Amino acid sequence: MTERARKYLFDILFAIEMVENFLESTPTFFLYENDLKTKSAVERQLGIIGEAVNKFEKEQTGYPLSYSREIVNFRNRLIHAYDSIDDSVVWAIKTNHLPLLKAEIEKISKLN
Repeated sequence: MTERARKYLFDILFAIEMVENFLESTPTFFLYENDLKTKSAVERQLGIIGEAVNKFEKEQTGYPLSYSREIVNFRNRLIHAYDSIDDSVVWAIKTNHLPLLKAEIEKISKLN
């Protein structure tokens, strides 16, 4: 695996950990929904995750990431259709998808 690919994995993992840290003091959807600063920070990190996933996939490492197309598509929506982002979708991503992506990235990282 190239150094760039490893860097993108690190960027993804770091951004996931940042989301986790940001949400430590915002444990419920209601608190999240009413905390503009945290929402902005989380959305920024999700954008970074999407961009890093996109770049990682272009490296053709032989380690395809699950749901990479959906992750990149959500990044594009965050950036280009920011006014249509639903807080409940972001919360669902945080709850249902980021833990799985984190586990997948950690597994790939250990192999290399």
